[in-house]
Amino acid sequence: MNNTNFSKWILIVGGLFCLTTVLIGAFASHGLKNLLDEKALGWIDTGVFYQSFHGLALIACGLISKHRPMTVSATLFIVGICLFCGSLYAMALTGNTQLGVITPLGGVCFILGWLSFCWSVRTL
Repeated sequence: MNNTNFSKWILIVGGLFCLTTVLIGAFASHGLKNLLDEKALGWIDTGVFYQSFHGLALIACGLISKHRPMTVSATLFIVGICLFCGSLYAMALTGNTQLGVITPLGGVCFILGWLSFCWSVRTL
């Protein structure tokens, strides 16, 4: 995949992650408010926060990738969103707190993604 196609793809993925944060946040506060306890709603809030923040990071990767390849950073952000946020959403909806062992793996992906991001933009 060339840089132009990668840029478009990652911009779309970043936009979709940001879009779904609005949908998840609205659904949680209106549709799930009476069904979940405060702890579960807190997990969803945390997931939405990190997903929106890293969705914007993906958009930055897509914009910068026209000048510098951002494949590693974008991949780490996507995996981080899936593992970190996904595990929080799953815990909130199922009550299975054993899924919490996955959450730190997503956090490590976020950290590595930011390190890769900084490394990639150092020479712009």
